[in-house]
Amino acid sequence: MKPAFQILQKKKDLFYKLNILSVAARYDNSCSSSGRKRETQAYGLENSYLSGIYYTWTSSGRCVPLLKILLTNYCINNCKYCINRRINDVPRAIFSPEEIAYLTVELYRKNYIEGLFLSSGIYRTPDDTMELMLRTAHILRKKYLFRGYIHLKLIPGASSELIVEALKLADRVSSNLELPTEESLKKLAPEKSFPMLLNPLELVRELYENKEVKAPASTQLIIGATSDSDKVILSFAQKLYAQKMVRRVYYSAYIPVNRDSDLPAIKEPPFLREHRLYQADWLLRFYGFKVDELFQEEKNLDLRFDPKFSWAMKNLHFFPVDITKADYWELIRVPGIGPGSAKKILQARKYGVLSEEVLKTLGIPLKRAKYFVTIRGKPLVNSKKEKAFIYRQTELFSFEKNLVCAF
Repeated sequence: MKPAFQILQKKKDLFYKLNILSVAARYDNSCSSSGRKRETQAYGLENSYLSGIYYTWTSSGRCVPLLKILLTNYCINNCKYCINRRINDVPRAIFSPEEIAYLTVELYRKNYIEGLFLSSGIYRTPDDTMELMLRTAHILRKKYLFRGYIHLKLIPGASSELIVEALKLADRVSSNLELPTEESLKKLAPEKSFPMLLNPLELVRELYENKEVKAPASTQLIIGATSDSDKVILSFAQKLYAQKMVRRVYYSAYIPVNRDSDLPAIKEPPFLREHRLYQADWLLRFYGFKVDELFQEEKNLDLRFDPKFSWAMKNLHFFPVDITKADYWELIRVPGIGPGSAKKILQARKYGVLSEEVLKTLGIPLKRAKYFVTIRGKPLVNSKKEKAFIYRQTELFSFEKNLVCAF
């Protein structure tokens, strides 16, 4: 018998609850570090697979397994996009704090997980739900002396005292804003409002600014459930970042699980759109871009190209960039050159003369960048075949070829 299966074989009721409440938690991206996420196959523990173990990645690229579950999928709310909405006839379950703590510690000891991601439906009241989640974290920290990672979902409407207590027990917290406009929120989640959803984030921001917590909270937006454009979504995210309301916005492609006249009829979740929004969000946070730069007359990102390349093709007057003279912020706007490559280039300029060979030695990816840079005014694209590439790209963007002054 597999070790993980032995953990739950002692408590068969726990196995039943885990299968329900791990599946119910899968739609929250807030513990993922990108738009892509993996999960173990939910085929049962006897096959050495464990439903509920999700893999997230740290900023350094390390893969971290977490137990990702709901405290309960009972919910007083009736959000139209949610599988756990009040009127849905689905299997329901609720863990006790002791059960979650036991399960977390046992899986942690067996090296199946490195931490817990705990969210919940709203059970009875926001305070009741938050108290049960806090009791879980308290048992882990105080009874089991658990030093693993804990991520708690803050429950909108819960008292400030409970939110503060959550920050003492958890390594990270998040609170989902769900949708980028009040109009969309009222349409799909009528029991919710922006003031209520923003309150936990504002409290965490205040404590973070007072250096009472390690980091701001994160949040999640659902993509494709409403007609909100990419520009509206990213403008909302930009505002949250500017106000230091969140450290990270996660984007979750809308997955149709309910039938409702207010929901879009789609066959496939918009995963590519989700991916492009993550790329654009990265440009806002780390590349110095503003939302208005990513859009002209259009309101949505071009799904054919990553947003940085799309911006470059619409702003050819910015190029070519001479990498022997350009500053950091100019370099990272070149397609193919990110912060790491830009820093290598700036460092190499201090010690010698740059050449194409030197750039290759440094590991600078020139496959795309070569069309947008020069070295002391000399282009890196020489052959007719290579020059033809950039002209083909301009045709995709419906540009006049005489705008391609860089080439």
